Amino acid sequence: MKIAIMGAMPEEIEPLLSRVENVRETKYAANTFYEATFEGKEVVIAYSKIGKVFAAITATILIEKFGCDRLLFSGVAGAIDPDLNIGDLVIADGLCQHDLDITAFGHPFGYVPEGEVCISTDPYMRELAKKVADQKGLPLKEGIIATGDQFIANEERKSWISKMFDAHALEMEGASVAVVCNALDVPCFILRAISDSADMDAGFDFDTFLQSSAKVSADFILEMVAQIEH
Repeated sequence: MKIAIMGAMPEEIEPLLSRVENVRETKYAANTFYEATFEGKEVVIAYSKIGKVFAAITATILIEKFGCDRLLFSGVAGAIDPDLNIGDLVIADGLCQHDLDITAFGHPFGYVPEGEVCISTDPYMRELAKKVADQKGLPLKEGIIATGDQFIANEERKSWISKMFDAHALEMEGASVAVVCNALDVPCFILRAISDSADMDAGFDFDTFLQSSAKVSADFILEMVAQIEH
């Protein structure tokens, strides 16, 4: 078993790198990949840079070049669900692309032919996440996470995404990672800690809470890695 752990930014993988052992760096495709061990398991850690294209490239490399057979994403997101607060954890049971639009051809938002509006994640890892949350006494929300190449800081756009996709949170990489994993038949898990409220204060909140929320997500992911059995 070799487990890929992805983030989008350095701040999202730094808490991971501080806890793993036997770290070996590989430079490839204008990125750095960190092969390491954690609790006796092989892991490969990388941050993709922000956005769907970079995330898809990195996920593909982790699977195809490094031979990872499951992928976990650790990072932060903006809240859509009003019950989500800064630092709260949300896992994706499905991911959609809110900025994918060929409605001019009669298709729904987020859909392309031979694709899906919403891509599901791995049921085993979702159940493991719920077990870890119970062990840690942490609340954990499960729902749809919406992905797009836009940092949303607008109440009107946030409301539209909520209604169109029934989404709980917003980010910029998850759905593209899920598309790659689905195509290559690799189990995928997306965890996000809330860093902002995706409204007019999102920029301020994001800078303030990025590091603390990223650490919450990373600690949770590593506990999952320790408990993964198959």
